[in-house]
Amino acid sequence: MATLTITEANFNEVVETHPIVVLDFWATWCGPCKGFAPVFEAAAAKHTDIVFGKIDTDAEAGLASAFNIRSVPTLMIIREKIMVIRESGALPSASLEKVIEHARLLDMDDLRSELAAMEGDADAIDH
Repeated sequence: MATLTITEANFNEVVETHPIVVLDFWATWCGPCKGFAPVFEAAAAKHTDIVFGKIDTDAEAGLASAFNIRSVPTLMIIREKIMVIRESGALPSASLEKVIEHARLLDMDDLRSELAAMEGDADAIDH
């Protein structure tokens, strides 16, 4: 599958309708982003069951701000509407493959339980 251009207008729909979304926050002026682009495109071509999206941080400043993007490229993987991976810097192909495989293998029930427990602890501290 070709990569999608992700904007504020389509972000929620993409995340809500696809179980795994790999996002590349990038900028046109960024040299490492240009070097990472072919690696990202190759991974998108290989993993056709996953949605790969690119977010131009200059054009989509609201999304970049919402995710506190301070450096580009930044890779983010969202699985079942939960951000499970965030990596700054251009990854070589082998590292990107490992990150994608890790995201695939996560036990989402365990992760949701851990998140709920952490939220419960935070609630206990707040009261």
